Amino acid sequence: MSTVLAVIPARGGSKGVPGKNLAPVGDAPLVVRAVRACRAARLVTSVVVSTDDPDIAAAAQAAGAELIERPPAIAGDTATSEAAVLHAMDVYEERHGAALDAVLLVQCTSPFVTHEELDGVAAAVLGGADSALTAAPFHGFVWRDAADTTDGGTGAHGVNHDKAVRPRRQDRPQDLLETGAAYAMRADGFRAARHRFFGRTELVRTDPARVLEIDDPHDLARARALVPLLDGGAPELPAAPFPGYLPTRADIDAVVLDFDGTQTDDRVLIDSEGREIVSVHRGDGLGIAALRRAGLPLLILSTEENPVVAARARKLRIPVLHGIDRKDLALKQWCEEQGIAPERVLYAGNDVNDLPCFGLVGWPVAVASAHDVVRGAARAVTSAAGGAGAIREIASWILGKELTSS
Repeated sequence: MSTVLAVIPARGGSKGVPGKNLAPVGDAPLVVRAVRACRAARLVTSVVVSTDDPDIAAAAQAAGAELIERPPAIAGDTATSEAAVLHAMDVYEERHGAALDAVLLVQCTSPFVTHEELDGVAAAVLGGADSALTAAPFHGFVWRDAADTTDGGTGAHGVNHDKAVRPRRQDRPQDLLETGAAYAMRADGFRAARHRFFGRTELVRTDPARVLEIDDPHDLARARALVPLLDGGAPELPAAPFPGYLPTRADIDAVVLDFDGTQTDDRVLIDSEGREIVSVHRGDGLGIAALRRAGLPLLILSTEENPVVAARARKLRIPVLHGIDRKDLALKQWCEEQGIAPERVLYAGNDVNDLPCFGLVGWPVAVASAHDVVRGAARAVTSAAGGAGAIREIASWILGKELTSS
């Protein structure tokens, strides 16, 4: 797998819209919306936010991004986005000891950027382009006032057309407008050029209806007004958990389960020879069996590498990935292999290491005994604790019936 880093520059200072990067649009601040889009992109392997602001850092980290502290020298009004990206690349590679293949520059001032667009620019670079950007079809006639020219002319004149000729739209060449939302660059070429455009540049076409850059308060007001139309075409939902609505079979194409603390009560018994014993709930096995019979793909995903996890998976007859440090990357790759859209996945977890997966899927679910932060980030919370029938409860939601052993 290629190493693709998404960098979201998010300074604390903004003169046009004070506190802009933390301004809420829909159910989240702008920086969180950008992190969510990056985490959902299948080709992006890591997401970092470069910031000098502690409040932005806290919001970005809670959304699942890694933080890069931006030095004051590149945090002022005159600092370029390229400088922030180059700095973030250096810090990331030194921190992780991994060379980057491609880097994305993602602007959180474009609130409606999609993970498909991010995958588009990443795919263009991984496929051979040196740089790529999102662009939308544009059919307008562009004019420039004489006061803004240097040729001494008078009156306004056409920039992309002859004002004496009025061709029909279908007779004009196709113009494309740079959206400002997302750029991708080959990592080594970007380091050499120190500019986002170099070599062969490809355009990734986007929906013009989604193009909006927030530069002033009027832009922010427009973005908030457009949320019901562009965030899935539905009215804005209340903060999670969502009262009165639980996932059904119509919402879910796969179920992925954490193990410790989700299928167990998070306690471990250790015998004199160091062998671990955990307690599970028979009702959870019943629920998993019912989901399997319903034809839903299932997966156990665990950070711990433990024979107990593998033994339980064999007993339940479902696949397991354990000993996984980056659960979100493993989940993203599994979805790709299965041909399942992450937004159609229910992920059940209990602790903070599940939060990156919560940001990736459409149905993050916390068990009742989960960490407070995890319950707050969940779209639904079970009434049963981990290891006390929480998975059986989730299965009953999805299948629309109470599960019994008979």
